[in-house]
Amino acid sequence: MATTLQEFTQFVDPKTFPRVLQIQSGIYYQGCVYEMFGRECSLSTGDLLKIIDITITRFTAQSSSNTQIDIPVEYPGLFKLVSDSQPYRSIQEIAVSLKISSHRLGQPVFLSCQDIELPQGFIRERDSFRITGVSHELDAGHVQCELLLREPKFCFSLSFSQQGHFIECDDDQFYTLKEVAEWKISKGRKRTVTEVKAPAKKDFFFSGLLENVSGELILTPVYELKAVTSLSEKFLLIPSNLDVEVVDITEEFDCDSFVQPLSLLDVLKRPPEFFPVVAKLSSESHFKLSAELESLFHSKQVIVHHAFYAKRILASEMCRESTRHFLIPGSYNGRFKRRPRQFPTAYDLERARSETEQIRVVATREFESVYSGLASVQAGDEFIVTKGKSCALSRNGIEKAADNFECLKVAEKNQGTEVKEPVCLPMCLEGGFMELVRDKRQYTIAEICRWFPLPFNVKVSVRDLSLKVDVLAGLPGLHIEEEISDPCLLVSNLDLSEFREVPVNRTDLILNVKQRWAGENLTCSGMSAIEEISEDCYYTLRRYAVATVTPPPRPPKKPKHPPPRPPKMFTSRSESANSENSSCSPKTLCVEPFKQDDFMQCSDSSSPVTLPKPTLQKALAKGRSLDDISIENNKDEDNDVHDYEYIDEDQLDNIRRAYQEQPINMGVKGKPSNTI
Repeated sequence: MATTLQEFTQFVDPKTFPRVLQIQSGIYYQGCVYEMFGRECSLSTGDLLKIIDITITRFTAQSSSNTQIDIPVEYPGLFKLVSDSQPYRSIQEIAVSLKISSHRLGQPVFLSCQDIELPQGFIRERDSFRITGVSHELDAGHVQCELLLREPKFCFSLSFSQQGHFIECDDDQFYTLKEVAEWKISKGRKRTVTEVKAPAKKDFFFSGLLENVSGELILTPVYELKAVTSLSEKFLLIPSNLDVEVVDITEEFDCDSFVQPLSLLDVLKRPPEFFPVVAKLSSESHFKLSAELESLFHSKQVIVHHAFYAKRILASEMCRESTRHFLIPGSYNGRFKRRPRQFPTAYDLERARSETEQIRVVATREFESVYSGLASVQAGDEFIVTKGKSCALSRNGIEKAADNFECLKVAEKNQGTEVKEPVCLPMCLEGGFMELVRDKRQYTIAEICRWFPLPFNVKVSVRDLSLKVDVLAGLPGLHIEEEISDPCLLVSNLDLSEFREVPVNRTDLILNVKQRWAGENLTCSGMSAIEEISEDCYYTLRRYAVATVTPPPRPPKKPKHPPPRPPKMFTSRSESANSENSSCSPKTLCVEPFKQDDFMQCSDSSSPVTLPKPTLQKALAKGRSLDDISIENNKDEDNDVHDYEYIDEDQLDNIRRAYQEQPINMGVKGKPSNTI
């Protein structure tokens, strides 16, 4: 039965691709132009097309004032999703309508509006759950779920036949239109969004597209079909709104008679039974390959064994001038030694708490606490963060960080023994903490990711001898940030002498699939090199990590009657000489910044912490005495930059008086001006 191309696009399931279509009524432009601007625009009656993929190229956006605007998916603005108010009546409807994947964007969150009793437990009304995966079986299927905001972690599965009343939860993440098109469009439904960040004005092509539009936008997707003919290796891009009628003859035609040019992303989307296949590099590929992949694809044909998600570690060079970013494979055989970590605030220090070891740090800044029960910090104070989990609290179902956390302060050291006292530090404390490293052990990259919370600072101590050139060995330090899942293809040559893991998202290749490989499907892993990535690629990988971090708490309000401040430190040489046992605060001196190597300690725990000696050369060069320097710094201490709640009454009167005594603006020829 013939249908329009638009109707075929709306109801086809992409999981059933490829599909073979025959044109029943064609459309012609003047001169029988077959391709205009890269889009197929003229089709003849009887033509056969093999549809291999369907994508969204643009959206028709309708504003609250009923204005319609065409927005391409390349639009660089950011959008926030408005939750769909129309409920889903079954799990099968969710699985068919949405794209569910192990990728973080492919894990939708729903709210159950009724109780559900399961063999594993009980889902109460108004409980929210995240769908993390889907399994299709012959007679039925099910989805894997994770219940949110419940401790301990509760995972369960729901069958497609499960009936209910499921509503999409609010999503606080911001998305590009490309991400909305790929992950957040439900089949047969429209998507409502609001723009939260417009493109930069320098991007003149897009900057004024939504300039006069405000409020919610209802997006209707416009699709494009990727197809091939039996006579050409090139892709044909056909708009879905082309006025032609087609008939699906997939069951009556041999799909293998078509040449199959596929991008690496198309190959990744293929089901497991598609592999292994023999393919060759298409002549349309103009992407410059790395030296490792160049040797592999130099042969005429290769074998694509299977698609998988490889483990990669995202790391950055510890350098102030120009930072380089790397993706390190889990098979890297080099060894690392620890480097001191820096924690700007107590909140960062608390988030680094782990169950494997204590963290010993020293404060490099002074912080004077006015909060009851919370300790003050002097530069040079040493603290120990004990083992344990982060002290995040759950309030009304929302995870929030506590206002303070408890640690141990090394009060004094007498005859090699440390005296430790428990103290509470406010999360807003800006102590500039530097880690004291006494661990001289060498770790593999897998041990670091398994035993320590990321981010983590290391330096290569033994390079990977299996690599011709180890780019990590010459770096001053590495900031290991997080583990990611990188989609890859396992590719080898025909004689199986060389295996490579080819990253899909950063390799632009077109493969012509020839036939299935008759040999055994191998599950071994291939060689993977250290990959240096660009700045844009780095921020694309990192942008979602920020959304998973609990935001720091606001500083507590200062009391109206703060406790009296402790006495000032000695400000002159004579006073300090009379009290030899008193310790002078480093804040009263011009202290140069601490260097990282100063905090590398030997393995002997009894050795005291040695801090860098303060220098006064810059201050003394200007002809100022120690007394002047100390008095000036003490005056600065009285100006509390954190006092954002209260203002002195005398200062308020001075502000009012200065405002009232402002001179009148004079106009032309000394006459008072009437304009304000």
